[in-house]
Amino acid sequence: MFMQHAGSAGKYPTGAGDLGRRIALRRQQLGLSRRETAARAGMAETYLEYVESSPAAVDIAALTRLAGTLGTTPQQLLGGGLDLPPGRGRASTRPVLTELGAAECWARLAPGGVGRVALSTSEGPVVLPVNYLVLDGTLVFRTTATGLLASAVGTNVAFEVDRLDEALSTGWSVLATGTTAILEDQETIEHLTHRGFPTPWAGGDRDVWVRIEPTAVTGRIIRTEQTPPPSASNH
Repeated sequence: MFMQHAGSAGKYPTGAGDLGRRIALRRQQLGLSRRETAARAGMAETYLEYVESSPAAVDIAALTRLAGTLGTTPQQLLGGGLDLPPGRGRASTRPVLTELGAAECWARLAPGGVGRVALSTSEGPVVLPVNYLVLDGTLVFRTTATGLLASAVGTNVAFEVDRLDEALSTGWSVLATGTTAILEDQETIEHLTHRGFPTPWAGGDRDVWVRIEPTAVTGRIIRTEQTPPPSASNH
C-alpha cells in the first residue's frame, strides 16, 4: 500500500504555447479561476482560454493587463530573464520573515516538482537538481546507476525546495535532511513508472529509484507586511 502526491498531469492543453502555460500556472498559483482572471483583466473568458490553450500572440495592452492582474510583469510572462539567477530584484519595503511549521513545509513539498539534493563527495559538497515526488512521507527521485546521487545511497543528505515571486519580492524555502535508500518495492515502482512520475527533465536511462527518509523538515517564508490603513485622526 502506498499514498502518492504528485504534480497534476496534463495541467495544460497539448497545444498551449509558452506564454499560455506561464499565464495558466501563475493564475493557478494565485488560486484564480479563468473567469475571475478574465474579468479583472477586462477581457472575455473565451479569449483567455484561447491564450492559455493555443500558441497565441497577445497584444501588449492585453498582456499588460494580464500581468497586472496576476501580480507579475509582461517580461516574466514572456519568459524574459530565464537565463539569469532568480532573486535579482530589490527587497520589498516591509518584508516579514517567519518560520514554517512541519505541516506547512509538507504542504509545499507535496505537489512534487524540482528540488536540490546536497551531498558530500570525496571532492567536497555537491548540490544537484532532481525531479521528485512525495511518497508516504519520503522524497523520491530517479537517477543513473553510475551517477553521484546513486553513490550517495545510505548517506545523509539535504534536500531543498524553494519558490520565489520576483514581482512581489516574496518567497519560501523548505529544507529536509535525512538518509537515502533504494526504493525496491516493485509494485510501487511499476505504478509510478506507468504514471510517469517523476519524469526527469534531463532524460536518459534513470532507472535507479532513490528515496530520502527525512529526519527533520524546516522552512521559512518571506511575506510582505501590508501597509496599515490611515487612522481617522489623519483625515
